[in-house]
Amino acid sequence: MRRFKIKIRGSKDRPRLAVHRTNNHIYIQAIDDKVQKTIIGYSTLNLEIQKDGPNTDNCEAAYLVGLHFGKKLLENNINSGIFDRRNQRYHGRIKALANGIRKAGVKI
Repeated sequence: MRRFKIKIRGSKDRPRLAVHRTNNHIYIQAIDDKVQKTIIGYSTLNLEIQKDGPNTDNCEAAYLVGLHFGKKLLENNINSGIFDRRNQRYHGRIKALANGIRKAGVKI
């Protein structure tokens, strides 16, 4: 089976939502690729997430990151984005993060 890597490009109106997952944390950034600048960044290292729950390496924490990140996107008048999960499968924490962003009202 052949796989093709598609170049995902974001703009100011519809930024690229780049996800990075480690064993202990999950990170997400809204990136405008035209000017090569990060608009917003959020992770499980933020204090709001750490005081809501003790674990940062589970689906619940990823969902909370998505929910808070989606609210920050809406505060900056960004209603949609392009979800860039790189080579990671769409399940577990990645899926919970996407569901949290959608629950906040952002279209991805």
